[in-house]
Amino acid sequence: MPYIEQVFSMLNMCSASSTSRDDRSTKARIRDAAIQVIAEGGPGAASVRAVAAAAGVSAALVIHHFESMEGLRVACDEHIATVIRELKEAAAAAGARMDPIESLKQQQDGPPLVGYLANVLTDSSSSVDALVNELVRDAVEYSEQMVASGLMKPATDPYGRAVITVMWSLGNLVLGKHIHRLLGVDIAVTPDDPRAAAAYMDPTLEIMHDGLITDTAFDLMKDAFGGADATVEIGRSRADE
Repeated sequence: MPYIEQVFSMLNMCSASSTSRDDRSTKARIRDAAIQVIAEGGPGAASVRAVAAAAGVSAALVIHHFESMEGLRVACDEHIATVIRELKEAAAAAGARMDPIESLKQQQDGPPLVGYLANVLTDSSSSVDALVNELVRDAVEYSEQMVASGLMKPATDPYGRAVITVMWSLGNLVLGKHIHRLLGVDIAVTPDDPRAAAAYMDPTLEIMHDGLITDTAFDLMKDAFGGADATVEIGRSRADE
């Protein structure tokens, strides 16, 4: 992957899925149909009848395989977690650094996992919580590698920085339609031409490199919120949970 695409990936938290849609079991087809329905219309659009219609099966068959819509949602969340885990393992085996969310964007087969993820991130779901926790842990590791390679500044609180940057990235997914509307950049898709992402990348890199506030404001805010030492202790305690 060219360097500019790696940077775009890093800032947005999309290797292609090899699963053939024709080889899916009925249960997998129902799960993928649910992901499709939720990606297009949000969790509120996912009724048993809507998913059954999208999968081309009866509502009774949906209940037979998943017992309830809640059971189906858990299966969808766990499927995304499994796909991301497999992508990370494949990248580790190849000795490459790969952003799992970027790999989801580039998938060629299967349901729209990025669209699904963007629509369920604000829902209460233990499996989505577990996935976000895993992304944060990965971000801590990625950041350490980037610090070691000289691409990122060391952090006073690596865990806290990872949490904030992951939340920003996932928030971009949730609000991606507005970013597309206002800047003309679809962050759910890696651009073939890096220049197509300039309207998004230029201000993002300016914020990350130059920052927003003056040294005076930084000192005042740090003092007001207890200073760096308190932040480090909070981050360490949360990382141990």
